[in-house]
Amino acid sequence: MTAPAPLPTVCAALGDPTRWEILTRLGEGPMSASALAKVMPVSRQAIGKHLEVLREVGLVESEQRGREVVHVAVGARLGALARELDRIGRSWETRLLRLKELAERPAGPEGAEGNADR
Repeated sequence: MTAPAPLPTVCAALGDPTRWEILTRLGEGPMSASALAKVMPVSRQAIGKHLEVLREVGLVESEQRGREVVHVAVGARLGALARELDRIGRSWETRLLRLKELAERPAGPEGAEGNADR
């Protein structure tokens, strides 16, 4: 088993609107590249290239079903991505709240310079 792709790599893969739409459609259920090409304004070959990028970052898995290959969104990887983004967001919220508190703190008898040490 390979290590998960780093968060920036996953986000870069999701930054393409076509890949985002592919992933959204796969979230509704498994589909082949041909089925995706029928509902999207992109060729089957382009869909295949986008699916490969999504597979490389661990967001999509492919499996043979009879004569066709179907693609499935990987819920566990999407959940892990959502948790990591949520953690980053909470960290920034905490930092911004601390900055707000520092900015709104009234200057004490020593003046603003005296409060900078705290």
